[in-house]
Amino acid sequence: MTSWRTQQQSSIDRKKPIRFKFDGVSVDAFEGDTIASALLANNISIVGRSFKYHRPRGIWGAGAEEPNALVDIRGTGGNPNSRATTTLAADGLTVHSVNTYPSAATDRKAFIDIFSRFIPAAFYYKTFMFPNWRLFEPRIREMAGLGRIDPSNDGPAPAEQVNHFCDLLVVGSGPSGISAALAASEKGLKVLICDENAGAGGALLFRDASIEGKSGAEWIASSLATLTRRGVLLLLNTTAFGMYDHGMAGLNERRTDGQLDRLWRVRANRTILATGAIERPLPFANNDLPGIMSAEAALVYLRRFSLAVGRDVAVISNNSLASETASALAAAGSNVTLIDYRNNTTAKPDGVRIVSGKTVRRALGRNAVEGIELSDGTTLKVDSVLVSGGFTPTVHLYCQARGKLAWREDILAFVPRATIAGLDVVGSAAEHFSLSAVLASGTHAVHDGSAVPLTSDHDHELGIVASWPKPKFKGRVWIDLQNDVTAKDVELAVRENFVSVEHLKRYTTLGMATDQGKTSNINGLALVAELTSRRIPEVGTTTYRPPFTPVPFTSLAGSRGGVLMNPVRRLPLEDEHRRDGAVFQEYGGWLRPAYYGAGKREAVIALEAKQARETVALFDGTPLGKIEVIGPDAAVFMDFVYYNTMSTLKPGRCRYGFILGESGIIYDDGVLVRLEEQRFVVSCSSSHVAGVHALLEEWRQDQFDKRRVFIHNATAETATLTVSGPRSKALLMQADLGLPLDDDSLPHMATGWGSYGGLPVRVTRVSFTGDRSYEISVRSDKAAVLWTRLRDIGKALDATLLGVEALMILRAEKGYVVVGKDTDGMSRPMDFGQTAPLQKKKSEFIGKRSLLMEEAQRVGRNQFVGLEVIDEFGVLPTGAHGIDKSSGRTRSIGYVTSSYMSPTLNRPVALGLIEGGLSRHGEIIELQHLGNSRRARIVQPCALDEEGARLNA
Repeated sequence: MTSWRTQQQSSIDRKKPIRFKFDGVSVDAFEGDTIASALLANNISIVGRSFKYHRPRGIWGAGAEEPNALVDIRGTGGNPNSRATTTLAADGLTVHSVNTYPSAATDRKAFIDIFSRFIPAAFYYKTFMFPNWRLFEPRIREMAGLGRIDPSNDGPAPAEQVNHFCDLLVVGSGPSGISAALAASEKGLKVLICDENAGAGGALLFRDASIEGKSGAEWIASSLATLTRRGVLLLLNTTAFGMYDHGMAGLNERRTDGQLDRLWRVRANRTILATGAIERPLPFANNDLPGIMSAEAALVYLRRFSLAVGRDVAVISNNSLASETASALAAAGSNVTLIDYRNNTTAKPDGVRIVSGKTVRRALGRNAVEGIELSDGTTLKVDSVLVSGGFTPTVHLYCQARGKLAWREDILAFVPRATIAGLDVVGSAAEHFSLSAVLASGTHAVHDGSAVPLTSDHDHELGIVASWPKPKFKGRVWIDLQNDVTAKDVELAVRENFVSVEHLKRYTTLGMATDQGKTSNINGLALVAELTSRRIPEVGTTTYRPPFTPVPFTSLAGSRGGVLMNPVRRLPLEDEHRRDGAVFQEYGGWLRPAYYGAGKREAVIALEAKQARETVALFDGTPLGKIEVIGPDAAVFMDFVYYNTMSTLKPGRCRYGFILGESGIIYDDGVLVRLEEQRFVVSCSSSHVAGVHALLEEWRQDQFDKRRVFIHNATAETATLTVSGPRSKALLMQADLGLPLDDDSLPHMATGWGSYGGLPVRVTRVSFTGDRSYEISVRSDKAAVLWTRLRDIGKALDATLLGVEALMILRAEKGYVVVGKDTDGMSRPMDFGQTAPLQKKKSEFIGKRSLLMEEAQRVGRNQFVGLEVIDEFGVLPTGAHGIDKSSGRTRSIGYVTSSYMSPTLNRPVALGLIEGGLSRHGEIIELQHLGNSRRARIVQPCALDEEGARLNA
C-alpha cells in the first residue's frame, strides 16, 4: 500500500505536527490523527500479527470494528490492547504492536503459519490431551492473549463516575441521531447524545450529502449549534458499551484533555439507537493481506485525515455505496478500478475503470497485497484493495436489551424485529440506507408530526447482491480476521456436527473476543447455512454481550482503589480508644481495637479475657447491625427471613436465629429484638450489615407488600456499648440509666428503654461472652459521654477494656459461632444441631426447599463440634485437617475453625467442622497441619459453664 496526504481539508491540523514511536520506528503525524491514520500516512502496512498463525495484518477499518490494529501504548497512562483506529495520536507516545516479537514487521513467530494445516480450529482440544494437558498448559497460556501489561506502568488514573438522568438518550450523532435530537429538544425534552468518534456527524463527515441546501458538514454544524442553544448535552469520544436492566446504559467517555476518563450510568426515559452499520469483508483467498481494507474506511481516511490509501487501487463491491469511494480516490489522483459483482452498467464514476459481473478469486502477495486474480483468470496489479461486502446494522445494544432480530433479504442483513418499550432503533441500524429515509427514521422516532429535514441528490439505495463464502473454495478464505478463522475451519466444525451457532462460535472462536460479530458473523452464518442446507435466518445469530468495545478496568472501577476500594469504617469512639492505648486492626471493614496496651500481644489479650470473666469488661460493639423492620407484616416477614420462628416473640424480648441464603447455606446469625408488636431490630454480624440489609430489601420487594413492611438501617446512627461480666449489673446500677435492672424486670434475652443525659437509650440483655452482659444502644454522637461515664465507674470495679481478640477467646470458650469463620460455604443449620425449625416450622422461609434436598440431608456432612487437645503440643493450629486413613489413603474429614489458649480454663480450646461430628462426641481423631500430626477428642462446642449459670451470676 502506497499512501499519501492529499491537500483537501480534513480534521487534522497541519500546523501542529507530532511524532511518536511505533515498534521503535519514528512516526510523523499531525494533531487530529489517530494512530492508524498516522501509520498509514507513513506507509507502515504491517501493524500486527494474527492471533493464532502470526500472519502479517494491516489496517482494515477506521473505527471500533477494526480487527487487526490492536496496539499497546506504553508509559504512564498507557493502555494495552488499544485500537489504533480509535486512539488519537499524541506527541511522545510509545506504541507497540501486540502478539509480536520484536516487531510486527519482523515477528519471530511468523514461521507458525507454515504449520497451519496441522493446527486448524479446535486443534488444542485434540492435540494436547495426551499424555497430559498440564504438560502443555503453562506454555499455551504464555502464548495466549494479545497485549502485554507494562509492570512499571501504574496505568491510567481512575475514572470519574457519573449517574445521569434524562428524557432521551441518543446513541450516535449521525444524521438519524441528530434529527431525533432536534425533534426531541424542540419539544423541550432533556436530551443526551453520545458518539464514540471525536467529531459529531457520523457518515456526513465523509460521505457526500445535501440537506436543506447545505452540505452534510454544514448541516451538522448548524444542527449542533441549535442543539447547544437548547441545552442538549453532547458527549464525543464516548462509547455506549452496554444496555442493562431497567433501561440503564453504560457509557465510557475517553477524554483527551489530560483529565480522567469518565464512566456514565445513564437512566433515560427513552433511548434511541442511531448506531449505524458496519461494512463487511468479501470472501476470497488471501483476503487478510495488508493493504486490503474496508472501502468505507478508505473514504474515512481520505476525507477525515486527507489520506489516500493507494496509488493503484481496486475497489471490490457487491453494492452501490462503494462507488463513492472509487470516485473520491480517483479525484484525489489514484488509479482506480471498480470491480462490481453486479451486472451493473448504470453507475460509472468519473475517472474510474469499471469491471462488472466478475468476482475476485484471490489476492496476490505475501506480506502485502500486490494484485488480485479475477474469476475469469485475469490479474490486476494493485497496491491497495478496498472491499465492500455489504453492511451489517450495529444491533449489539438492541440485542443486549433483549431485542430479537429478523432477516432482510433485500439488504442481506439482520435488523431489529420488534419494538422494545423505551427503546427505538433508527437509521442504517434499523434498515435504512438512503439519506432521506435515515433522516426520517430519526425524526419520526420522536414524533411523527415533526418536519423531516429535506435532502437532494446523494440519496442512493444499497442495491446489494449476495456474495457469500462457498464451501471447498480453493485457498484460505478468512472469515474472522481477529480470531484467525477460515472458511475451512467452519467446514470442519460442521463436519464434526457443531452446527448450532453457539457451538460453532466456541469451536472455531468465530465472532468471539472484542469482535462480537462486527465484521465476521454474517459471512460465517452464510457459510454454515450453505453447508447445512438452511437459510441464514434458520442458522440464527450468536449472543451479543456487553461491552460493545473494551472498557478500561479503571473506568469500571472508578475511584474504588487503594483505601477507596473498600473504605475502612471508623468507630464514633475511635479517639477515646486511642487515648486508652488501643491497638487497631480491621474487622469486617471496621477499624476496631484488637486489644489495649503496649505489652506482649498474647499476654495482653489473655489478661483482658481473664479479667472479663472475673470482674467486668467494657466493649465497643457499635458495628453490630441494627436494622429496623417495621410495619403490619413485619412479623410475617421475619418468619420468612429467619430459619427460626420469630413471630411468636413477645415485645421486649429477643431470640437468636439463623438467616439462610436460597441454597440453605447459613448467611448470618444473630439476635432479633422485638421492640413493639410491629417493630423489630435485626442485630446481625458486623461484617454482614450491608449484605443483610440488601437481602432484607430484596425479599421485601420480591415477596411482600412494600406498603406493609419498611426497613431502616440504623447501624451508623446508633452506637452499642457492651458491659459484660459478673460485676456488669453493679456497674450499670451506678450509671443510673433510668430503668430497672433486676432479673424479673430485665431477664436474659430481654430489652428495655431508659435514658441518659436526657436521651433515650435501649438496654438489651444478651451475651456473646457467656457471662451476664448488657448492650446499651445510644445515639452515636452522644456515645462518648456515656462511654466516659462507664469508664469512670468501672475503675472502682476493676473493669477492663475488651478488644476483639479477647472477645474471640471468650465466645470460643462458650462454643458460640462466628459465621464465616466457624461456617463455610456448605454449612447448614442442621450441621449445628438446629433441626427443630425444619421439622416443625410450618411457614415458608428462605432456603427451606434447599434444606430438603439430598445433599442437605446427607449423612456424614461436616458438623460443628468442640475439639479437646489430648497431646502435649498445645493449641491446635487453625485450619488443621482431621484425617482418616481407614481406606488406605489419607483423606480430610474436616478442619479446625477456631483455636485459642483459654486463660480461664488454662488449657487449649478449639472448634471445628468434622465429618459426622454431632454423633461422634468422645471419639479421638488425628489431625495434620504442615506435616505435623496432632490428636484431639471430639466434644461438645461449649467448654465453659455448660449450664449457663454465669448468664445470671
